[in-house]
Amino acid sequence: MTEQLARPRSLVGARVRRREDRRLLTGAGTFVDDLSLPGMLHAAVLRSPLPHARIAGADASRAEAPLVLTPADVARSTREVRCIWVLPGQRQTTYPVVADVARYVGEPLGLVVAETRAAAEDAAELVELDLDPLPALADPDQALAEGAPLLHADWGTNVVVEMEIGDPADAVEDVIAGAAHVVERRLRIQRVTHCPIEPRGAVAHWEAATGTLTLWSSTQSPHHLREMLAEVLTLPAESIRVIARDVGGGFGQKEHLYPEEVLVSLATMRLGAPVKWIEDRSESLLSAVQGRDHLHDARLALDADGRFLALHSRIVSNVGARPSNVGAGPALVSSGMLPGPYAFEAVGTTFRAVLTNRPPTGAYRGFGMQQAAWVRERLVDEAARELGVDPVELRLRNMLRPEQLPYLTRTSQQYDSGDYPRALERTAELMRAAPPRPDDGRRRGVGFASYVEFTGLGPTAANQAVGFHLSGYDTAVVRVETDGTLTIATGTSAQGQGHETTFAQLAADRLGVPLERVRVLAGDTATTPFGSAGAIASRSMTVAGGAIVRASERLRDKVLRVAANLLEASAADLVLADGEVRVRGAEWRSVPLADVASRAWLGWDLADGDSPGLEERDVHDPAGISYSYATHAAAVAVDPETGEVEVERYAVVHDCGTAVNPTVVEGQIEGGVAQGLGIALLEESAFDADGMPLCATLMDYLLPTSDTVPDIEVAHQESPSPFVPGGMKGVGEGGTIGAPAAIGNAVAAALPEIAEHITETPLSPARIWALLRETR
Repeated sequence: MTEQLARPRSLVGARVRRREDRRLLTGAGTFVDDLSLPGMLHAAVLRSPLPHARIAGADASRAEAPLVLTPADVARSTREVRCIWVLPGQRQTTYPVVADVARYVGEPLGLVVAETRAAAEDAAELVELDLDPLPALADPDQALAEGAPLLHADWGTNVVVEMEIGDPADAVEDVIAGAAHVVERRLRIQRVTHCPIEPRGAVAHWEAATGTLTLWSSTQSPHHLREMLAEVLTLPAESIRVIARDVGGGFGQKEHLYPEEVLVSLATMRLGAPVKWIEDRSESLLSAVQGRDHLHDARLALDADGRFLALHSRIVSNVGARPSNVGAGPALVSSGMLPGPYAFEAVGTTFRAVLTNRPPTGAYRGFGMQQAAWVRERLVDEAARELGVDPVELRLRNMLRPEQLPYLTRTSQQYDSGDYPRALERTAELMRAAPPRPDDGRRRGVGFASYVEFTGLGPTAANQAVGFHLSGYDTAVVRVETDGTLTIATGTSAQGQGHETTFAQLAADRLGVPLERVRVLAGDTATTPFGSAGAIASRSMTVAGGAIVRASERLRDKVLRVAANLLEASAADLVLADGEVRVRGAEWRSVPLADVASRAWLGWDLADGDSPGLEERDVHDPAGISYSYATHAAAVAVDPETGEVEVERYAVVHDCGTAVNPTVVEGQIEGGVAQGLGIALLEESAFDADGMPLCATLMDYLLPTSDTVPDIEVAHQESPSPFVPGGMKGVGEGGTIGAPAAIGNAVAAALPEIAEHITETPLSPARIWALLRETR
C-alpha cells in the first residue's frame, strides 16, 4: 500500500504510466546483446586464475583464432586509465589496462576473438599464461600487518590514501571525555556486488575509411566513457561514438571505462570487423567492480539527558587490488554523511583505504551513505537500549528541526530543506497501525533508521574542491518541431529509472504538449549534449531535470511571444494546453502549436530580438547540493531455532522534493529497499584465506527473491530543493541506504540478548544462530 500525494497539478506529480515499459516488457528493447552486425566476431577475455602473480609471458601459438591480444600486446597499444576521484595524498592515480602483475582472480589480461563465443572460449583455454605466484593479501588485517607483502613495493605500505574528515580528532576526544555515556562498537558492512539483470557488454566497430570507432556499451555514462576511451587509445574524442540504448540496470557498476571495452576496441581496430563481448554471470561476480567492504570502529557520546554530543569513527576501506575510478570516494562520502539528521557538538572520522588481492570496490547504490547509516543508526539503537529509552524518542530528541534548516553539519554538509522529525513520526505511526502477528514461537521486533542523502553530484566547483574530475553540470536541449511535437536531448542516460517518462513530464507540463508527442533522446554521444557524469549519484532529475525545466520555461516564453503576434494578444494573456496556444478567458481564440512552430522556424511573426526557430539549450550547474531524507522501519520475525529472519512489514516516509511521478519514485524506493534487504540478510562476496573467491555463481551469491521481500508501504513528503529548478531532489539511492540499519535494529529489538553483537551484515541464519548459541 502506498500513500497518495495530495495533488497532482497537471503532468508534474501525475501517476503517468512509464512510456518505456511497453517496449521493455514485450522484448522490443535494444540491449547490447541484441546487436548483430554483418561479419561480427565474438570475444572471450583472458583472466588471471590467481589472486597475485607476476606475468612472465603468454604463449598463444596453440590458439587457432583470428586474433589473440596478449598482455604485452595490450600494454604496447594503450595508455593508463585515470582515476576520476583523486584524494589528497593518493598514492595511485592511474592504472594500466593490463598490468604486468595480476592482483585479483578474474583480472583481465588479454582477449581472444573467434567466429563464435564458444570458439573464442575454447581458444582462450589454449593460451598458456606464464604466471609467477606471489603472496596474496586476503583482507585489510593482513595488508596492514607489520611485515606484510606489499602490492606496490615502492610505496612501503598497502595504504593507498588516508584522511581526517570533520572535527580534528583531539577536539572530538575532548567532547567524548566529558560525556556521561559512550557507546562503542566495531561495525562492519560486507563486500557485495551489484548483480544488474543485464551484465556488462560491448560491441565495437572500427570504420577504417573514416577513422571512426563506434562502441555500443551497457554504460551509465556514455560521454564519460567516450572521453576516457579516447585517452587510453590515443584517439581524438570526436572520432569515437558511444551508444547506450537500453541498459538493464547499473547501480554504479557501469559508470566508468572497463578494460574489456578497451580490449574489444583494440580488436576491431586490428581486424576491421565488429567485435562483441558479453559478460557472463561468473565473470560479473569475479571481475566487475564491487561495493561496500568497510570496517568502522565507532563511538557515540551522549550527555546525561540523552543528547548527542559527539560521533567518531575510524574507518578501514578495502578498495581491493587498486583504487577504482572513484578510489576511496565512498569512504569520504561515508565520513561526510555520518552525522545524518542529528545535531552534534563534534563529529569526525579518520579513514584509510587499503589494498588487498580482491577486485576493486567502487560506486554502488548508496555510495558510502549506506555504511554511514548502518554505523550511526546501530549506535543510536544501542544507546537507546543501554539507557532504557525508546529508540524513536531518542532520535526525536536529537533531530534537527525544520526551523534549523539550512544547516551546516560538522562535516561541512549544507543541508537544504525538510522536516526530519515529521518523517520519523509518520513512519512510527505506520508501524503502530499494523495488525497483531500470530504467536508462532518466533521472536519479533521493529527497527527504525533515519538518514539524510547527498544527491545531485554538483556543483562543479564542489567536485573540483574534492578532486572529483567530473563536471557537476548537465545540459538539455528542448525543441518544438515544425509539427508541434517536442524533442528533448540530454547527456544523461537511463538504466531503468524511467527517464523517458519523467523528463517528458517536466517539459510537456510547461509547454502544454500531450505526453505522447514528446520524444526523449539520450544515450548516444552523437545526438546528445555533453554530460561527463551521466546517470550516477541520484543526479539525473536534479541536474539534467533542472536543465530541462529551465530550457522548457524559456521555450514556453518564446512560443507565447510568437503566438501573441498571430493572435493579436498580449503574451501575458496566453496559455499553452493540449498542443494549442489559447487566449485566457476566450479559449475559442487559439492557434495550434504546430502552426506557431512552423512559422517560428520560417522566421515569421517573431518578436523583436528573437531569432528563428523554437529551440532552447540550458546548462544547469546547481548552486548547491540537494539533500533527500527518509526514515525506514522494518518489522521482523526471527526463528530462534534456526536463526532465519523474515521481514514481515516495511515502511518508508521519504522526501525527494518535488515528486515528478510518484509511481516512479515508489519504484525506485521499493527496488532500493529490496537491494538493501539483500545486503542486510543474504549477500556477500566472500573470499578464502588465500584470496580465492568463493562466489562464482548465483548458487553461492544469494539474492533476495519475491518471497523474501515484503510489501513496502511508502509515504511522501515534499520540501522542494532551493537549488534545483522545479524543486526536485534525488531518489535513486535512498531505498538502499536505510534498509540494512532498519532491519539490523529490528533483529536487535527481537533478540535483545544478542543486540550488542548485531554489528555485521549479512545477518544470515548461521550468524544469528551462532550468536544465540554463544549467549546461551
